[in-house]
Amino acid sequence: MELNLKNKNALVCGSTQGIGKATAILLAEEGANVTLIARNEEKLKAVLAELPNNNQFHDYLVADFSKPNELKDVLEKSDLQFHILINNTGGPAGGPIFNAKIEEFESAFTQHLKCNHILVQTLVPFMKDQGFGRIVNVISTSVKQPLDGLGVSNTIRGAVASWSKTLANELGGFGITVNNVLPGATGTERLKEIIKNKSAKTGLSIEEVSKNMKNASPAKRFAKPEEIAAAIVFLTSEKASFINGINVPVDGGRTKSL
Repeated sequence: MELNLKNKNALVCGSTQGIGKATAILLAEEGANVTLIARNEEKLKAVLAELPNNNQFHDYLVADFSKPNELKDVLEKSDLQFHILINNTGGPAGGPIFNAKIEEFESAFTQHLKCNHILVQTLVPFMKDQGFGRIVNVISTSVKQPLDGLGVSNTIRGAVASWSKTLANELGGFGITVNNVLPGATGTERLKEIIKNKSAKTGLSIEEVSKNMKNASPAKRFAKPEEIAAAIVFLTSEKASFINGINVPVDGGRTKSL
């Protein structure tokens, strides 16, 4: 299937590693002009050098999503305009929800929902003018089935999903779609951290925790970041123009609900 994203400008958040990086590379392969955004400039430069380039314009922006006003300033100072927005931010630390501190909820809410909202409010006017926009939020399967030991994440991801559905209803008439991709356990640095924490809390070895997590999926393995990226990039294309306001689990069948 030819997705043909030539002449489309894409902004990819959290694009220095994992799913964000894989998405940025695949968007570039499909012809999009890709702008990376994250807080580590050296890592951004390294990924920028890896992007396929066939007479395309690729760039990066430096912003810390724990500081929404800084993000807003960075966007306002940039003269870049985007048809595609990939909201992708690393998840909160794990732990039971009962033990979570108020500050943990506030921090996660800021990094995820507040910053997503700033990005959308800044980018959507151009999308409306173009009659084309694609907003894809990388969330979690926890919006369908809460995950044990990820209390703050489950809560915030649910909030982002509801925000996204509301936004899809408001923007659909302008040729803009808003969808959520829900990755299952994916071979990223964050997954390594989750496995390490579970191992420390349960007394099981890292290998045992990893095996148990793999067995939770009918596929009996972890996803590759590129497999999640493939679903994201499809949703950014013209081919997905009538897909709007949905949650798309990409989890090898792990989620028990339809």
